[in-house]
Amino acid sequence: MKTVKEVSELTGVSIRTLHYYDSIGLLRPTEITESGYRLYDDTALERLQQILLFRELQFPLKEIKEILDSPNFDKDKCLEQQITLLQLKKEHLENLIDLARGIKLIGVKKLDFKAFDTSKIDEYEKQAKESWGQTKEYKEFEEKRKKWNDEQWKTINVEFMSIFTEFGKMLYKKPSDEAVQQQVKKLQSFISEHFYTCSQEILNSLGKMYAGGGSMTENIDKAGGKGTAEFVEKAIEVYCKKKL
Repeated sequence: MKTVKEVSELTGVSIRTLHYYDSIGLLRPTEITESGYRLYDDTALERLQQILLFRELQFPLKEIKEILDSPNFDKDKCLEQQITLLQLKKEHLENLIDLARGIKLIGVKKLDFKAFDTSKIDEYEKQAKESWGQTKEYKEFEEKRKKWNDEQWKTINVEFMSIFTEFGKMLYKKPSDEAVQQQVKKLQSFISEHFYTCSQEILNSLGKMYAGGGSMTENIDKAGGKGTAEFVEKAIEVYCKKKL
């Protein structure tokens, strides 16, 4: 765990900015001590890294929060898109540098504005944003989220993670066991009731995401014990095959 001062020194983000991120719900500290000190674990630092990448791409804080809080957020896919956007911006800057050097050497012999064209970047950014946060499921999630205050939302998330705690108690069973399959059904119903309509296709994708590594896998394994995320993925796979 790192204090807000240590996080600031490590990342170059000011303490004031970290406090602001906390106030708008963009980056909550993992823990607040009795003395009021904010503490951040590796999962929080990973989220901060994602925030800073989006800031480099000049995304507004509100959009960053919506993307990271989306129930469909896929860290690996997001990183791939961020890399592509950064490469496009790098190419754009290199073109501008070449244009400026050319003007310095030979003057303005021909009016060429191609180097200022950002349409390629704008189009890719638009597509990326649509894939991050404009799905039918995300819109449904946004509508449901409006119904609850922060305290209610916190309770819902605790209840959600408790489902994985229950999965953890079944690790000695086979993923195809009836009790495990009923737990998958409970998970699907909970998601549909509180987040968005969870079809078999979405549930199957979520299973792969749960076991795909990163903070999602870590949180599930923390709730149910090591190996829970992978176990849930296998149980979901069995469940979805039965339904097809």
